Amino acid sequence: MKNSLIAEQLRQLPNSPGVYLLKDAMGNILYVGKAANLRHRVRSYFTAGQKMTPKLQRMVARLSEFDFFVTGSEQEALILELNLIKRHRPRYNVRLKDDKTFPYLKIDFNDEWPRVHITRRLEEDGGRYFGPFASARSVRQTLKVIKGIFPFRSCSRTITGTDSRACLDYDIHHCLAPCIGVASKEEYAEVIKQVILFLEGKQELVIKELESKMNRAAGALNFEQATLLRDQIQAINRVIEGQRIATKVRGEQDVIALASDKDQAYVQVFFIRGGKLIGRESFVLQGTRSEEPPQIMTSFIKQFYSSSPYIPPLLLLQYPVEDTTIIENWLQSKKGAKVHIQVPRRGSKRQLVNIVAENAQQGLEQLKIKRLAAPAALAEALAEIKRELHLPRLPSRMEAYDISNIRGTAAVGSMVVFDNGRPKPAHYRRFRIKTVSGADDYAMLHEVLKRRFKRSSKASDSWAILPDLILIDGGKGQLNAALSAIGESGVKSVPTISLAKENEEIFIPRRSEPIILPRSSPGLQLLQRLRDEAHRFAIGYYQRIRKRETFASALDTIPGIGPKRKRALLKQFGSVQGIRQASEEELATTKGMTQSLAKRVKEYLGDAG
Repeated sequence: MKNSLIAEQLRQLPNSPGVYLLKDAMGNILYVGKAANLRHRVRSYFTAGQKMTPKLQRMVARLSEFDFFVTGSEQEALILELNLIKRHRPRYNVRLKDDKTFPYLKIDFNDEWPRVHITRRLEEDGGRYFGPFASARSVRQTLKVIKGIFPFRSCSRTITGTDSRACLDYDIHHCLAPCIGVASKEEYAEVIKQVILFLEGKQELVIKELESKMNRAAGALNFEQATLLRDQIQAINRVIEGQRIATKVRGEQDVIALASDKDQAYVQVFFIRGGKLIGRESFVLQGTRSEEPPQIMTSFIKQFYSSSPYIPPLLLLQYPVEDTTIIENWLQSKKGAKVHIQVPRRGSKRQLVNIVAENAQQGLEQLKIKRLAAPAALAEALAEIKRELHLPRLPSRMEAYDISNIRGTAAVGSMVVFDNGRPKPAHYRRFRIKTVSGADDYAMLHEVLKRRFKRSSKASDSWAILPDLILIDGGKGQLNAALSAIGESGVKSVPTISLAKENEEIFIPRRSEPIILPRSSPGLQLLQRLRDEAHRFAIGYYQRIRKRETFASALDTIPGIGPKRKRALLKQFGSVQGIRQASEEELATTKGMTQSLAKRVKEYLGDAG
């Protein structure tokens, strides 16, 4: 037990639902959690032999006291937990990055002539709110789209209808100009109604109403008005086309998936209304190290929907949430209607979740690249690599090498180059393994490095440029193979290291123990990106070789089809499958082919089936 105070507190804990706050010796709140049973949950942090993640172990080591609140139910505990996390932002809780108040679009019905504007305050004031949006940029873009379609006012004038002239928005048909009395309150209210339907995803209803008005205007020979309404309809249709998704999902739902890496997670939310993707937002969560995906998903759902003015009847999730029933009941109390949480396993709903998950993964990768590509971040990463690896100079040019093969077949090697921390694809090189048979990665790596550095002494192009650092994908064995090859090539010493994937250990020559950099280290992240790029480049080349050899092997068994005819057939039909699907007549028209050879090809390859 940590101290007598905690021991006494633990003895007095009630068997009630509630919220607890774990604190360090300075009184700083480390973690806020909810519990169905405070006594059982809080005591678990102090039970000897309790299995804990490294993150929890670090937190418990700093824990000196705790506080708690008793609530009437688990749902009340959930709400209190959310408020306390938002207020205190404890270090060990999963939390939305930069958790300031979300931006929303608001339609203020306290105004006789409502405007649509951006706000960060969600209030019970009779206004209509849409959001939350992930950023001010995102909400501004949405406002720009609807302003380009619907002629509502964006000014803050007091509307009397007696102003002498309207602003430019009226001249370009972006406002009905109630300020000069052109539009009645009823006409203006109709525009606001259409804006609301549009933001709710009910664009078809808007189009139906606009088409009706357009036809009436045309029938009354008011062709200018009819043209403006036609342009509105076309603009809405363009938005709708961009919202169509390749799945058959009906109704209203939010689809949520995430991708996590180290201490952050990237969450993507698709808003589906009426089978259309009316919007999507992405959010970054911090403090996710050692957290499992369901825990991250649970934290996001609670934080996001605590600030959301609208909750759909269905949430489709990539991972299950903890305390599903409690969260569903909480969402239901906010919505005033049933809310279901599903983790689909098959069908169109699963297909949609997979689409969102792919977007989340791509978003995370782009986020990492953007952060690492910032000039200051690159300079810091390169300086750290030089310092931690004891390099003689800054590693301006870094080369990474990887081998790709399956049991020695179609073995290839890759060389990628980063110049001042950025990829330089023009200097990438591929190697087809020539002298090694069987699955011997060390020998293959030795061959690739030897060939690369033998060329350096004879070339006058990029081959002649020696790197400041060589990175090998692997451990000590791969590093030794590389050093041997470089030594035999006769080049001057080049700093060489290897990076082992499992624990991200860095091995350097003449040192038995690996160098371990923190996972948050910009230098390590740059080396990881370099290593991963070499792996990606090698895999891509390997797959091309395998595909080409698979095509070739099927044709090699056919008598009379030599290299020239094989190339001609593949050029004409693209693949063995394409050749198989072609008719005898089509095969016979290929350069170098005859009717009898075409018949033989069909006999050997068979029909497409």
